[in-house]
Amino acid sequence: MFETTVCDGVCRLYRPDTRWLSTGHDGGESRADAAYLLSVPEGWDDVDVTDYVRRRRRRAGFDGAGPALLTGVSMRHAHRARLGPVEAVVTAGVNNPAALPMPDEAGPERPSRSPDGERRHAGTVNVVVGTTRALAPGGLANLVAVAAEAKATTLLAETGFPGTTSDAVLVACDPEGETAQFSGSATAVGSAARACVRDALRAALGSRYTDGEPPESVAEAEYGVVTDESARVARVATEMET
Repeated sequence: MFETTVCDGVCRLYRPDTRWLSTGHDGGESRADAAYLLSVPEGWDDVDVTDYVRRRRRRAGFDGAGPALLTGVSMRHAHRARLGPVEAVVTAGVNNPAALPMPDEAGPERPSRSPDGERRHAGTVNVVVGTTRALAPGGLANLVAVAAEAKATTLLAETGFPGTTSDAVLVACDPEGETAQFSGSATAVGSAARACVRDALRAALGSRYTDGEPPESVAEAEYGVVTDESARVARVATEMET
């Protein structure tokens, strides 16, 4: 689906007149000819992300706006997977894991250093999923959930973490393609998306950690968070009797 070009740490995913929905910076719905994945340098702290993306895109020789996702992982570790009407492109690093222990489990040790809301892109799992089908608005939004579920399932199996503190999902569809109302796991689009995300993510992790292993715990990671608070739970009010 995507024509990919990498230059100066920027990967352009090109497909004319595509509908996009992004959970990343300046996200939401858009229509553009391309989207971008950017590698940021260690210690990057530019507060004007929109301007930074614009400058990096122009420096790489890419014209035209479009949604963008940022990561501290080099684009040489990006991998793609295709199946049926779907393609996924993934970059992956887990130096900033986000753990979610169950209440009846012994939670992982809190990290000695906390990001305290600061942007840390040493890790980040960015997932882009595109389909040649024309998805209904709800179908495009649901594809975000399908991709995130596949990402979390794969990361748990491969690293023990469901995600990092800065993960993002970007989904896309062809407005002129064959119409598809739904994108759930039982549909052709959803099923293919799950497989593509799983396989591209595993390959991206394998490439990123060729010379070492990802952190085994949040405490061992450079950055990370543990959500070990407990929420108050109550039954939803029952329907009034007549």
